Amino acid sequence: MNPTSAVTRPAAVAGMFYPGSPGALRSSVRAFLAGAGPGDGVTPKVLIVPHAGYVYSGSTAARGYAMLRGVAAQVRRVVVIGPAHRVAVRGVAIPSADRFETPLGPVELDRAVLDELAAEPLVVRSDRAHAMEHALEVQLPFLQEVLEDFTLVPLVVGDATPDEVAAVLERVWGGPETLIVVSSDLSHYLPYDTARRVDAATLAQVLALGPELDHQQACGATPINALMHVARRRRLRPRLLAACSSGDTAGDRDRVVGYASLAFTADDRDTSAEADEEGLSAPSERPADRGQVLLAHARHAIESLFRAPGAAPPDASFLDAPGATFVTLRLDGELRGCIGTLEAEHPLRHDVVRNARNAALRDPRFEPLSEQELAVLSIEVSLLSTPEPMSFADEEDLTRQVEARRHGLVLEYGRHRSTFLPQVWEQLPDARDFLRHLKAKAGLSPDFWSEGIRVSCYAVEKWSEQ
Repeated sequence: MNPTSAVTRPAAVAGMFYPGSPGALRSSVRAFLAGAGPGDGVTPKVLIVPHAGYVYSGSTAARGYAMLRGVAAQVRRVVVIGPAHRVAVRGVAIPSADRFETPLGPVELDRAVLDELAAEPLVVRSDRAHAMEHALEVQLPFLQEVLEDFTLVPLVVGDATPDEVAAVLERVWGGPETLIVVSSDLSHYLPYDTARRVDAATLAQVLALGPELDHQQACGATPINALMHVARRRRLRPRLLAACSSGDTAGDRDRVVGYASLAFTADDRDTSAEADEEGLSAPSERPADRGQVLLAHARHAIESLFRAPGAAPPDASFLDAPGATFVTLRLDGELRGCIGTLEAEHPLRHDVVRNARNAALRDPRFEPLSEQELAVLSIEVSLLSTPEPMSFADEEDLTRQVEARRHGLVLEYGRHRSTFLPQVWEQLPDARDFLRHLKAKAGLSPDFWSEGIRVSCYAVEKWSEQ
């Protein structure tokens, strides 16, 4: 490229979102990275990082970028994708510029990749969308400091569906040479305590790879939702690195903005030799140990909502099999939350994590769990068998069968549905009472009966923290 003919997009928010002089900017970024620690040697394929002014979110963003120290020589292309804040866009906007500039110098764009993307129906060229967009620009000084040499693919997301944006991400995914950076803040302008609860629930969704976020939860909800689609297909594993709000850094606590850094890593473990020659379970996967693994994942998932967790929980190949779990939380023996799934639609490693976080934050009967409760929290994990439909002539016949089996039950009638785990028999030992309360839980009268009622039963293996 002839330097004299190259088109440069100049820095737009230097001196506002981050220091405007090269020396002050370099010192600021290095200080944030030093405070973030050395990282843990894990290679991220994707980072989610915030894009507020450095005084507010720089320390949180640095926790993500510190993960790149060990792979600086490997990364040669960075795709930075974030939401459009200033210009309405239909689809995903790419610039016509050849380079983006910051006080630390120019970053060359990967024009070959951008030109290929331009042929996509969803992709539009819009220099206006990029001209004043801070969400992408604030990431560049961190990348310039951490990486040795890289080209940039900047993408601004406007009106588009997560599936559409996921298709664009797939086009630029590349291999180990390509890093994806998703730029997004979390909740905006809520009181401090409310924001903490809302953001914790948002992070629980992202860490469980669903359900999708809305734009009140994150300004970059669309690219995050697209990432979750791709992460499920490509079996990426998300990790929370840091979370805070402007009330923790440089703002008051009346109206705060939430921030988080997360890393997504490839699940490339070799499980081919995890069973012995006789086909028996490996020692770490026998039933008793299997329960301890599930409990460890549930505990780790909940603790990571509030603080940087300790060592990663033990891994095992059985976690990759589809499974359905319920996670029950108790304080001093009293129920504190219980959420689960009935169908084995997701790998156990994701199912137990999602249910643990939802039990902590989203059980409508309780306020979200607080960090102070972690020390006295008791966790129980139940692993469900596949529900089997029951055949019965009438309510009396059903009652007799239920009494004989004393399994968990799923009751369905039209749009009404409820379940009781087998553990509920301890509180409701009479089969008639068990069924009456199950109907009430489904929103039906306890005395209701219809030939349209369907009931399935299932067994569970359960494990509790001592």
